[in-house]
Formats: sequence, structure tokens, C-alpha cells
Amino acid sequence: MAETLTLPTLADIEAARARIVDRIRATPVYGSDALTARTGRQVWLKAENLQRTGSFKIRGASNKLAMLSGAERAAGVVAASAGNHGQAVARAARELGVKATVYMPLDAPMAKVDATRSYGAETVLAGAGFDEALAEAWEQARETGATFVHAFEDDAVIAGQGTIGLELAEQLPDAGTFLVPIGGGGLASGIAIALRATRPDARIVGVRAGRQGPTIADGIAVKYPSERLLRLLDELLDDRIDVSDDEIADAITFLLERAKLVVEGAGATTVAAILAGKAGGEGGVCALLSGGNIDPTLLISVMRHGLALAGRYLIVRTLIDDRPGALVELLQLVAAERGNVLSVEHHREGTDVHVAQTGVELTVITRNEDHCSRLCSALKGRGYVLDRVS
Repeated sequence: MAETLTLPTLADIEAARARIVDRIRATPVYGSDALTARTGRQVWLKAENLQRTGSFKIRGASNKLAMLSGAERAAGVVAASAGNHGQAVARAARELGVKATVYMPLDAPMAKVDATRSYGAETVLAGAGFDEALAEAWEQARETGATFVHAFEDDAVIAGQGTIGLELAEQLPDAGTFLVPIGGGGLASGIAIALRATRPDARIVGVRAGRQGPTIADGIAVKYPSERLLRLLDELLDDRIDVSDDEIADAITFLLERAKLVVEGAGATTVAAILAGKAGGEGGVCALLSGGNIDPTLLISVMRHGLALAGRYLIVRTLIDDRPGALVELLQLVAAERGNVLSVEHHREGTDVHVAQTGVELTVITRNEDHCSRLCSALKGRGYVLDRVS
């Protein structure tokens, strides 16, 4: 006999909403003129990155912990997290006076580790990735009798995440397509259940980080997502699409510059899908920005990469004669093309550098890809041999 797969119902999600209403924010939805102009369709952003703890995870954690018995609260809770779930469990536990221990990967972003500690949880760094931290957390819960709070394989957690779907149905009755990130499957499942019940005409699309191995979308980098949830998502979702790290970096940069919103990699996957023309469907589209807890050092790298992809950041290498005034001549040509030089590096050593020459690497702030091409053409026209790095 085929396995019967179940999930929380709309009633469970509505009960979760009543249970956690004072512990979360009903996050705003913003219309994005910039994305609308670029795509030719109405685009809305559901800013869950402005949620308490900086992501949607507080919804599920708050619902789960609120449902614990007195004895379970006294025994404490244990969780495993790449960052956002840990912060959510820590805050929810603090509000209820429950002891929380959170296991995180050794390379978890320090911004998320520090935030989890600041909410009062004991943090244990263990394992190279989420799944290794998960195994140790399970063992700790088994040994101590604490309640394990899974990031996605828990119906109470799923029901809490599903409250986003209730808000979306109320805030955007006319949206035709809703884009939600897929990691372990809990967020997408909860939202899809709520929307299928309240907006049966809506198109619901799951977005995944499409590359194997490390990704800047660390919040959905789950090696072993829930098979149960992914099978149910086959029925709940209209489509699933993948986005690359380059597309995610472009989305993070776009959101910071044009929407003034700081969004982490997992949260930007939905906008990445829109910018890459992968969203599909007709009419207005809503992108869920699931979180904003991006490590500052990663944000710097992503911004540099995103600006380079957009032609806003040009890095070129060339050779000049090793004589007084040669560098000035090169920089004057760049200035004449309205390039703003950010840095200059000299390389006098190297097998490809003649004894009478100097290698130069320029980092130039530009306006767009057309501007990069014009600047490069102007330099080549004056005899410079260029190696464009970005």
C-alpha cells in the first residue's frame, strides 16, 4: 500500500497564527517600480527579511515552542541550524524562559552565530555542514531528554511558516504568481498549503539554488531535504526552478541598490528568478524575501561580484613602458572616458613582463557594460593590450 503523506491543514496554520500573533511581525509587501520596469510585469516584494530575528524562521520556532508542555519546557530544546533557525529558536526560547542549545556548522557565518548567542542560546559549533551539526544535535537531545526542534521536518514548524501564506493571500489578492525559496521544504510547504486553500487560482513556484556544493544561498543549502515534503511539493507547486550563484549575486546587488533592502542569498533567490526571466506565468508576481541575515564580509564580496557582472566594476590588466609619465598617460585616457579609478597595482616581476615594461592592473568604477566596452576600445585604440579580469 502506498504511503499516506500528510501535512498541516489550513486550520493548523490559522491556529498557529493566533498562537504567535504577538511574537512576530506581519511583514510588509512593497511594489517594486524598478523590477516592474525591468520585467514589464507588476512585481511585489514580501519583506520577511524585516521579520524579528531577520528571517521567517521565528514563525515556525515560536509556534513549536508555544505548543510544548510544561515538562517539555523544563527539559529545554535543542536545534541544528545554518544560522536563521538557530536565531529563531533562541529568541522564542528566551521569550518563554526555556533553555536552548543550538548546534551550528563550523563555518556558519559569524553574524548568525553571534546573533544566536545574543538571544541567549548556548551555541555549539560542530561539523563541516548543516547535516553534521544536525547529527550531533539529535544525539544531544536523545541524551538529555530535551525537545529537538527541527528546522523543517516538523508539522508545528511548517504551520508557523505557513502563516506567511495567509498574509500573502490578504495582502496580494490580485497577484498571479508567488515565488518561494526551497531548502528543506518546510517554508514552501507551509505557504503552499495556505495559498492553495485561500487562493486556489494562484500559481506557486519554488526556487532552488541550482549549483551543487557550496553556494551563497547558505540558508537553503540542505544536503538532505525532507523527502516527505519534497514529494508533497510535487503536488502543491506549479513549478520548480533553479538559479545560479551569479544570478543570486545580481539579485542581492539589485535589491540593495534599487530597493534599499539587505537580503541574504537564500532570500534573494526569488528575485534572481525574476531578473533571469525564469519566473514564468502571467500577471503580477510576488517574490518572498525570506531573510536578510547576510554576513558582512560575504556581502562585500557579493557586491563586488554583482557590480562586476552588471558592468559597474571593471578590472583590466595591461603593460606600459617602465618610464616616467607612462602611468599618467594611461590614467588620463581612462579619465577621458569618464572612468573612475578605484585602485592601481604595479607588477614589475613575472615571465610575461619585459625588463623595460611594467604590468598594471586597474580597478575602475564604470556606469554599465556599454561604458566598459567603450573604455576598453579606447585603450586598445591607443595600443594597449588588455586582459579584462571582470
